[in-house]
Amino acid sequence: MKRKSVQVDDSAEVVAVEILGWLAGDEERLYPFLNASGLAPDNLRASAQDPGLLAGVLDHVMGDETLLLACSRDLNRKPETIAAAWHRLSPRGSDEF
Repeated sequence: MKRKSVQVDDSAEVVAVEILGWLAGDEERLYPFLNASGLAPDNLRASAQDPGLLAGVLDHVMGDETLLLACSRDLNRKPETIAAAWHRLSPRGSDEF
């Protein structure tokens, strides 16, 4: 019997939420994002579904190649998948890279 392959959800929102979780999993990754976004740790969870925050998460990761590559490796996602999610969520994404 042939098994169905597990489909990875590449929707921009899912990718951004995964990255947010990845950032939140390490204070050294999280606090630079919080400082850049102006959010506090206690209101981060409440904002997690906000499209603006999700775009900001992707902006943050896309703005630092080392961070992008570490995220890509740890989440087992191609950098191109992250970039595509960024282009879909960020209104100015297609103009910058």
